[in-house]
Amino acid sequence: MNPFRKAATFSTPDELRAYAAERGFELPLADAGRVEALSRPATVYGRHVGNRWALLPMEGWDCLDDGTPSAFTRRRWLRFARSGAKLLFGTEAGAITHEARSNPSQLLVARHTLPELKRTLADMRRLHAELYGTADDLLVGLQLTHSGRFAHPNRADRLEPVVAYRHPLLDRKFGVEPHVVADSEVGAITDAYAEAARVAREAGFDFVDLKCAHGYLGHEFLSAVDRPGPYGGSFENRTRFLREAAEKIHAACPDLPVAMRLSIFDIQPFEKGPDGIGRPMAREPGPYPYAFGGAGDGLTMDPDLAEPAAFVRLMREGYGVELVCGTIGSPYYNVHMQRPAYYPVSDGYEPPEDPLYNVSRHIAAARRLRELCPGTQVVLSGITCLQEHAVEAAEAAVESGAADFAGLGRMALSYPEYCADTLAGRPLDRCRICRTFGDCTNAPRRGEISGCYKLDPDYRVLPRGQRPY
Repeated sequence: MNPFRKAATFSTPDELRAYAAERGFELPLADAGRVEALSRPATVYGRHVGNRWALLPMEGWDCLDDGTPSAFTRRRWLRFARSGAKLLFGTEAGAITHEARSNPSQLLVARHTLPELKRTLADMRRLHAELYGTADDLLVGLQLTHSGRFAHPNRADRLEPVVAYRHPLLDRKFGVEPHVVADSEVGAITDAYAEAARVAREAGFDFVDLKCAHGYLGHEFLSAVDRPGPYGGSFENRTRFLREAAEKIHAACPDLPVAMRLSIFDIQPFEKGPDGIGRPMAREPGPYPYAFGGAGDGLTMDPDLAEPAAFVRLMREGYGVELVCGTIGSPYYNVHMQRPAYYPVSDGYEPPEDPLYNVSRHIAAARRLRELCPGTQVVLSGITCLQEHAVEAAEAAVESGAADFAGLGRMALSYPEYCADTLAGRPLDRCRICRTFGDCTNAPRRGEISGCYKLDPDYRVLPRGQRPY
């Protein structure tokens, strides 16, 4: 059991702020009950957005074998529509091809899934309008992704990695010979992004989210410093893959805005130590070059965010990317930082640092990116671990200008109405607040569908160890 004090044990924001200060990090929190900044509308891509709560795109494990949304996928999405958040950033991580799927039950954005995508999205808008009076101020995107190094398209227990380059630590960590994408293969992948964007537009989504995060293929190209040829080495070359994907999306769908989910900075991979606590993987001494946005030591953020800020400005100026959803690290190799939690997932490790410290790193990264990229709107993530106090971090971030929107991910599985309840000043339903147990990750590892088995009563009764369809 880790020694860190849990967020739910703090009675007031003052007490939590003091705890953070005593441990040497800053945790900006608004006073309890304040939601003025979160309640303000915004304008994104020329559209009126009704408030500053966002729901983050997550990877589902509950679609049918062919990638079509199942009844469970549909239930999750309709719960997102009930949340009261007015920005559904990416809704779901949708694979652009079968080979790009992170698991055999991931959503596939393709012609054969279009009818169900269109039907479910229309029902989401209809439900949201019934509950909140209108859906005209609801902005809904769809994330387009290639899982790259972490692709499991055919079997959940069989990794079929497609990578930008051979990584000295990740190749060792996962122990599977990867396929390095040849320059001649890149065009077919970027064509698939364009075709997926056409499907998203026809389904009625307001924008697409080009995933550049978490060690997936697009993100990995950004750190391909050793790769020869036009897609590696220099900053220009390492950004070429994502620039070409955005260019093809715009050519195919000139009226469809493009946003990005971006790992603002990365650090080196961690592993479970003999004591069960995470530790950095052993590596050759010297600078660590594979962490995009890192300071070079493998463990910290570049305070100037030289390359991430340049990339964000490049994507805004060249491809109209005005909205960036920030994250840090990867759930596959430094999960304690990317997804702060008190409980390790089944294939993870005990946190080596206070989870609240890593919440503060999400906030600091979003703030710094927004400072360096005026005109780009930034969505904050990584705050679910604050639990009852997530709303106070969200309000402080928007009020101070550290972010334009505050996003919730795991919280939306157990308690999507957290957004609506905080905005309305209603007491929180503490029995539904995400406590970071990790079962939304552990269940798929056991062959079950994704969901909150601890707090969602509909999931508690599902058969264990198998999909219920």
